[in-house]
Amino acid sequence: MKGQFLRFALVGAVNTGTYYALYRLLCLWTPYLVGHVLATLLSMIGSFFMNVRFTYRTNPSWQKFVLFPLTNAANLLLTTAGVYALVSGLGMDARIAPLIAAVGAIPVTFLIARRILVPA
Repeated sequence: MKGQFLRFALVGAVNTGTYYALYRLLCLWTPYLVGHVLATLLSMIGSFFMNVRFTYRTNPSWQKFVLFPLTNAANLLLTTAGVYALVSGLGMDARIAPLIAAVGAIPVTFLIARRILVPA
């Protein structure tokens, strides 16, 4: 499980970079929370395939693809609350807040993804 967590963290770093680039781009035209939600949804597809193939070394399926958003739903809820608290509550820069909020969501997202993507 340690190896999976390390691969998950690596995939997460790549996915976070993808998310952040999309977030910054979208924030040119949308409010920060809208940009956050849209960037999360767009990066979810790439995350699915990287996690299935690289992290958990299993085969993709439509069932897993349909269930995978549950991992991102947890991540989205945790990071959205974090982004809101950091920006609105603590006055943090909206360009940096999502990166900080993402760190706190990693363990929960890992456990949910493992449950969905690894056959029992």
